[in-house]
Amino acid sequence: MDFSIILENLNVYFDGLQNTLILVSVSLIVGLIFAIPLAVLRTSKNIVINGPIWAFTYFFRGTPLLVQMFLIYYGTGQFDFIKDSFFWIFFKEAYFCALFAFSLNTCAYTTEIIRGAIENTPHGEVEAAKAAGMSMLLRIRRIILPSAFRRALPSYGNEIIFMLHGSSLASVITIIDITGAARKINSTYYSPYEAFLTAAVFYLCITFLIIWLVKRLEYSWSGHLRRD
Repeated sequence: MDFSIILENLNVYFDGLQNTLILVSVSLIVGLIFAIPLAVLRTSKNIVINGPIWAFTYFFRGTPLLVQMFLIYYGTGQFDFIKDSFFWIFFKEAYFCALFAFSLNTCAYTTEIIRGAIENTPHGEVEAAKAAGMSMLLRIRRIILPSAFRRALPSYGNEIIFMLHGSSLASVITIIDITGAARKINSTYYSPYEAFLTAAVFYLCITFLIIWLVKRLEYSWSGHLRRD
């Protein structure tokens, strides 16, 4: 194994690391912002409200992320009303297309994670809030969502890791993320072992950091359940 190849190209990996962290963090933030209200509406018994959200989550959870990214990156250019509009400024850029696909994908998964946590809220907590005279919106804000977030955290931690690993697909549409950096170095030096093993180490380090942060957050949020 030639470590000189790795050391001489660490700057390429760190540039890729920056792109990966931006893509993953922004898509997770955007996905979570939209997933919270969608998850609440997803619990509605009204098919007019629940149905479109179910279709959205079913499509994006039932199709590969790579296919979704290709549809956005290559497909939007086929529609004249997009090419002739203001939106083409964004959709002609690979970076935005990857970010858009990642955000929609993680939003679908997060919606179902939070929806399941909401539906598993103990009935007694909701009844106590009603007895205290809380309105529906107040119950959701003070009781249901905080309780749901605690239960959803382990599953959402897995979603963060899956999103990190899925972000490696961005290199397919010319973005230099961690995997893109490895592909670039491999094409230059024809050393796949050095190139991709280094990328794997970067992903492992980020994954361990995510697990540690989620565990710390889970420990903090469950403090009321521990005995002093």
